[in-house]
Amino acid sequence: MTVINPNLAALRKKAATLPLSPGVYLMRDKEGTVVYVGKSRKLKNRVTSYFVGLDHSVKTARMVSRVADFDYILCDGEMEALTLENVLIKQYSPKYNVKLKDAKSYPYIKISRGEYPTLTVTRERKDDKGRYFGPYQSSATAHEALDAVKRVFSLPTCRRSFPEEIGRERPCIYDQMGRCVAPCRNGITAEEYRALVKCAGWVLEGNVAETERELTEQMKAASEREEYEIAAKYRDRIAALHRLSDKQKVVCDASVSRDVFALSEDDLCGVFAVLNVRSGKLLNKNEYLFSAGEIAEGNDVTGLLLRYYSEIGDYPREVLTDFPLDPDDCAVLSELFSREAGHAVAVKNPKRGELRALCDMARENARQRAERYRAESTQKEQTLFSLASLLGLEVLPERIEAYDISNLGQEHITASMAVFASGKPKRSDYRTFKIRTTDGVDDYGAMREALTRRLVYIGDGSPSLGEAPDLILVDGGVGHVHAGQAALEETGHTEIPLYGMIKDDFHKTRAMTDGENELSFARRQDVYVLIYKIQEEAHRIAVSSVMRAKSKTLTRSSLEAIPGIGPAKAKRLLAAFGSLRALGDANEQTVAAVRGISERDAKAVAAYFAEKKTNAGKKPGKKENPT
Repeated sequence: MTVINPNLAALRKKAATLPLSPGVYLMRDKEGTVVYVGKSRKLKNRVTSYFVGLDHSVKTARMVSRVADFDYILCDGEMEALTLENVLIKQYSPKYNVKLKDAKSYPYIKISRGEYPTLTVTRERKDDKGRYFGPYQSSATAHEALDAVKRVFSLPTCRRSFPEEIGRERPCIYDQMGRCVAPCRNGITAEEYRALVKCAGWVLEGNVAETERELTEQMKAASEREEYEIAAKYRDRIAALHRLSDKQKVVCDASVSRDVFALSEDDLCGVFAVLNVRSGKLLNKNEYLFSAGEIAEGNDVTGLLLRYYSEIGDYPREVLTDFPLDPDDCAVLSELFSREAGHAVAVKNPKRGELRALCDMARENARQRAERYRAESTQKEQTLFSLASLLGLEVLPERIEAYDISNLGQEHITASMAVFASGKPKRSDYRTFKIRTTDGVDDYGAMREALTRRLVYIGDGSPSLGEAPDLILVDGGVGHVHAGQAALEETGHTEIPLYGMIKDDFHKTRAMTDGENELSFARRQDVYVLIYKIQEEAHRIAVSSVMRAKSKTLTRSSLEAIPGIGPAKAKRLLAAFGSLRALGDANEQTVAAVRGISERDAKAVAAYFAEKKTNAGKKPGKKENPT
């Protein structure tokens, strides 16, 4: 059913007054919220096109139906308009613009700066002068790539910090197996270590040929010095590099560096796919999903490309698109990318030949990802429908919240809140509650407190807690359900259905209860799997939170038992040494070198650990001679 905007005539009239100049436009709904941002080289023509005729796509028609007014900003040229559009989309996050996940959503491999750089997988891309590679499609893909380069160059896999921890502990088994260069025992100089990390960086960016040349030169130099054992290590690294390179798919000439983009979308979802080709090999691929309401057509695609590279910052020599781009847009993007990259970047939309084949490959990746999403969505919707039928719910439980209570005796009593949206974990909405009001171990009181504290946020406008759940699940039986129902009554949300998840003697999900009756889903395998996942996730969060709290308490209390050491100094000591064991092994001078720690404090720390070692050396049950 097509919804006609009652403001079309007024909007059309206002659009007719716009100049034929480059600029950015902002569509607003009746509340004044920006719902869409776009750019055009001719504002009047572009904006007017929204309000004349009814031949829009379903997504565009849906957006136009909500527009109550629009603003515009004139720009000096298309490049300025494209850049401003990107800034405004990030600022307003409009409902109908495609929002690529930011740097926190996709994993990267980071090489830090320093005397002994570290290689880690991270989801945070900071402006810290470190080198970032990616993003990778998944955490598993990033770790696989990181493990591969660490194996090739025998780089450490431990979390030790160098040079601070050189010589502090015995080398691990990887040193004995010859799979680590062992900076922990001074097995390699800092300069040699950095050279290996530099080679690892080349491999991660796809420059295998340069890496092989560097290793070959090092091997020959070692051989000329008659250091044959070292030369053999370089030989083995070259062989490992060849094995790694052979696994990568060759798609074009070895000198080529290009990214290939494709779009696949329908009324259910869209996929923006990219293939990263470096040194002629397919190094990485990513598929960005966006929702049914987000628009990616016409001028919107140029903004997508700009936002992608503003996040990634890794510009190839060529950018290929499966979708058609206006020649002027290609020229603007090429100029902008070249300026940011510091080298020429050509933006093309090939029609035939080898480049067209690469675009077809990207399009097929996008199409298959969209198909998988549709299949997964259908399956999850069927599972939610089965769950709604079993529980007699009036609506599909799109948002499910699950609660569990965990404690260590009477300490660290904690409630967890796991959230599942459309059948999938929504980790950004997870919460934990430290229970404040119960006296001793009282699971029912703890459950009531946690739910009461959570439910008061419903309707407050916050993006997570402000949304009401369609279903609440509590880990436990009749008593937990009654405690939850009391919280619903107290906060005025009795319309929210609440059920308990009952476990059997083997701690496995057995049934559900509404406080009076048990509901078995033994024959509903899809529902059982979903409830089991939800229950286990809530339990995991609760237990993890309690263990973290207990660990902090144990660490803090042991150090704060030392005269003159309070919470602040204890924190500094742990930050400096990393563990109690390392602190206990340090001498007084090293401890006193920590900022904020005096010589008197260092003596007290040394005396404390000396006494502990003395007591540990005594045999159990042996009494001291009173004389």
